[in-house]
Amino acid sequence: MAADGSDGPSQGPVRPPVALAFATMGFIALLIFGLGMTSLATGEDVIASPGLGQAPGITGVVCATLAFAGGLWAAIARASSRTDAAAPARGAAPAAAGSGSSAGAGARHPSYWGAAWTTAATFLAYLGGVWFGAVFTGADLGVATAVVGRLATTWFGLVVAAAAFVSSWAGIAIVRTRARRPRWPWEDEFDE
Repeated sequence: MAADGSDGPSQGPVRPPVALAFATMGFIALLIFGLGMTSLATGEDVIASPGLGQAPGITGVVCATLAFAGGLWAAIARASSRTDAAAPARGAAPAAAGSGSSAGAGARHPSYWGAAWTTAATFLAYLGGVWFGAVFTGADLGVATAVVGRLATTWFGLVVAAAAFVSSWAGIAIVRTRARRPRWPWEDEFDE
């Protein structure tokens, strides 16, 4: 952090690995909170089939988290490679440190469409993880399919998709922003 008011290394857009970490933690928190509150509000268990235990739910959340992180990384990773001025493109001359920083600024932003693809991948991974978790705990294919069908068509499925969409949108947004850290008025050297 620069004490003299100049642009220091802590200012500028949030780096994609940091955004990925925050968004993934937010997704896990929203998912667990949302599923718990939906279960409380509806009076039903997330996985209502007796005898399955917790393994299908855990497997579903792990698979959904991995799909979320992979989908979000695919959406925001290009911003990391384009913001490095030290890594020129193939066959291109290295850019000067201060030249053209605003010319390519629009090209660095990841698309918000990545949130839609991340949501779809996360939702399908959750359902697939629950299905495989149910099969591996000894449930037959009909029971595992019925559990997944119920999850996909009830509020629980909506909670998974909503948590993925909100978290991935936020992860993309914090990479796209040009916000700086908050500053107190007395930190500016050019007081009015």
